[in-house]
Amino acid sequence: MKFGKPGPQEVHTMVPILLVLLLALILFGAGFAVKILWWIALAVLVIWLLGFLVRSTTDGGGRGRWYRW
Repeated sequence: MKFGKPGPQEVHTMVPILLVLLLALILFGAGFAVKILWWIALAVLVIWLLGFLVRSTTDGGGRGRWYRW
């Protein structure tokens, strides 16, 4: 086993390995972010749908409009 500065051949074999590891980290991070965004979208959808059920009533006792304009 040699200690010290790596030779040029060792550096050339390490670059593709580092690139593959970097790509794996990027894809893992992107996959995790997409999964989290799906859960957030699902939670927002549930809250939005609940808003239709629990919206306030108007002065006449009827349901208000679901839009604001």
